[in-house]
Order: sequence, then C-alpha cells, then structure tokens
Amino acid sequence: MAVTQSRDNRTVIAGADLSAAQYKFVKLDSAAEAVLAGNGEQAFGVCEVGAAEDNAATVVVQGKTMVKCGGTVTAGGAVGIDAAGLAVDAASTDIIMGYATEAGVNNQIIAIELIQGGNAAA
Repeated sequence: MAVTQSRDNRTVIAGADLSAAQYKFVKLDSAAEAVLAGNGEQAFGVCEVGAAEDNAATVVVQGKTMVKCGGTVTAGGAVGIDAAGLAVDAASTDIIMGYATEAGVNNQIIAIELIQGGNAAA
C-alpha cells in the first residue's frame, strides 16, 4: 500500500509546467527551478504538489514517498528514472534514487524510500 511517511519537503519554483507532475521525479535547472528529470538522471526529489510554470511546487527530497511507475519496479529493488520522470527498475548506468518498498507496474503509484546517494547502479 503506497503511503508517505517521515519525509522532508522543499518548496521550489516550477521552471516548466508541472501541474501534471505529481509523483514524478524532478531536478533543478540552471536557474534552480524544478523541471522533470530524465532518463537515468540524478533528481532533486519527487513532485508532491505540481504547479504551473513560475509558481511554487512542493518537492519531497528525503523519506518515504509515493512515485508513479513508468514500467516494472521490483519490491526491494533500486529505483531509477525513465525519460518521462517516472520510476523504473534502475539500469546499470542509472542514478539510484531510492528503493521500492513494494512492487509496481506501468502507471501504478507505489511507495519508495527516497535517498539522495547519487550512486550509479552496478
């Protein structure tokens, strides 16, 4: 069951339209504004409350949070990011953004333990 727990949030300005970005990974652009993270990238966190461009968005940067899957995610496995900012099983060159606390499939919302380790999957 996907739940949030003991998480650390930040409010940042959306550098693009993030109104449909809830539960997707975001990164900071060169202006320190939130935009969707891409395939295998290091993310700033997970968008919890999306926003239109130039408005405030809420981003979870640490703790147990919910993410939307872009494919198969294995319970207990390392989580990476696909090209649409969605959670997937981390590939060998992806930055690990956390570990799944439950299994998921495409378009399912699951819980992960979000970390900011920045390590590439082996």
